[in-house]
Amino acid sequence: MGWALRFLGVGNAAAVELGSANATLERDGKPWLTIDCGAEGLSAYLAHYGAMPQALFVTHVHLDHVAGFERLFVATWFDPQRRGKVKLYVPATVVPLLHKRIADYPNVLAEGGVNFWDAFQLIAVGDSFWHDGVRLEVFPARHHWPETAYSLRLRGSLVWTGDTRPIPEALARYADAGEVIAHDCSLHGNPSHSGIDDLEREYPAELLQRCILYHYASAEDGRALAARGYRVALPGEVVALQETTAARIPSP
Repeated sequence: MGWALRFLGVGNAAAVELGSANATLERDGKPWLTIDCGAEGLSAYLAHYGAMPQALFVTHVHLDHVAGFERLFVATWFDPQRRGKVKLYVPATVVPLLHKRIADYPNVLAEGGVNFWDAFQLIAVGDSFWHDGVRLEVFPARHHWPETAYSLRLRGSLVWTGDTRPIPEALARYADAGEVIAHDCSLHGNPSHSGIDDLEREYPAELLQRCILYHYASAEDGRALAARGYRVALPGEVVALQETTAARIPSP
């Protein structure tokens, strides 16, 4: 069955009917690594897979991407089989922001005695990390403030841009192996998100042909993007990916 990407949600923060822009990388039909943990995204994950995620990568800390963490903490802490084993891969510069956003609350349980991070295996990452024997790459997105938002690459298979303005110089390096590119895009751009005119201005046609657009503002905007000839992600859609060419640790 190989690799696939399941869109748990495809909308921006206001497009609740489309779900928050979260996704899961699947390997042989099973969840392998989940990207972000918005409230709607976590609900979509649970509805489809029937269990909470075991491994997540965090792109940035806007609430449509991390608001599910309190629920994930409770589900994880009170399950002895999961406690301390759920892997959170977080870019190093994002760790303090994530802590302030979701973990810096006195007595995360009313009875005390528990730290938020006790429930998880927090792994701060730089420009790459290993998950399940496979190397993934991390690079900066262009969203709000420098070093607060990041993109993810599974070489040869997928680039997930996260929330971003166009990043042509980054994709020239990190999307050079035929990857599917899941790209932030709405009908109209703004100072922190891409619009379709931005992508058409900044990217070559070959790269645009590999893009699947998500984080749009409404179903109507999605239809308008599709009418312009672009592939637009739908909630729950599964996209088959090429076999990765990323470095791997051979199985024993």
